[in-house]
Amino acid sequence: MGKWKWILGGLTWVLTGPIGGLVGFLIGSAIDGLSSIDISENTQSYANRTRHTEQGDFVVVLLTLSAAVMKADNVVKKSELEYVKGFLVQNFGKDKTLEALQILKHMLETDIPLDDVCRQIRYNMNNSLKLQLLHYLFGIANADNEIVKEELNVLKRIAFGIGISEYDFNSIKSMFIVVGKDSDYEILGITKDATNEEIKKAYKKMAMKHHPDKVAGMGEEVTRKATEKFQAINEAYERIKKERNIA
Repeated sequence: MGKWKWILGGLTWVLTGPIGGLVGFLIGSAIDGLSSIDISENTQSYANRTRHTEQGDFVVVLLTLSAAVMKADNVVKKSELEYVKGFLVQNFGKDKTLEALQILKHMLETDIPLDDVCRQIRYNMNNSLKLQLLHYLFGIANADNEIVKEELNVLKRIAFGIGISEYDFNSIKSMFIVVGKDSDYEILGITKDATNEEIKKAYKKMAMKHHPDKVAGMGEEVTRKATEKFQAINEAYERIKKERNIA
């Protein structure tokens, strides 16, 4: 597999379906033996054979969706590239990051079949990883401290395409876009008219979904982002408890 071995050595499902088609088209000539891999378009049937996500899968998915978000407003900004680069360096080091950025460059120049890619992810990645992936993608869109309408539309399209609920989407969005005084409630995925008991249940549900242990093994930066989200959930809950005098 040559220099791409560090990414492709841990793949389980992304070399099939539309993601596999993208990888094969973009870097196939640089990967020994890729042409012998069966690139099937039937992503759902393949999902029935394996649904375990390896780190290599996550990297390829991350680069593919990074490109989709970066191209959303038809302007690839330096701040977005730096955000992605920083994430990769933190997880994989400088040398491997340079190789990953070459893949990203090709992705940015390629028409990504976003709905098909999202469908493949939907059936092969667990929910905790999907949530951390969306959190990361919001970070790209917000790299210049502004998430424009086109970027938000693509983020919604990705979120719902990979199977993230509106409840969870709004919770993550509230970490980056604060609207009004109810952002703490939005982080927990509830409205301000929720009862104290509903608030407690929402907190437990969110804390369980976003616990850093659920993404262990996906890289230091993935775990750090999960920890940030987990802390934000705890802080929002503590502020609501203080506001309502909840014991």
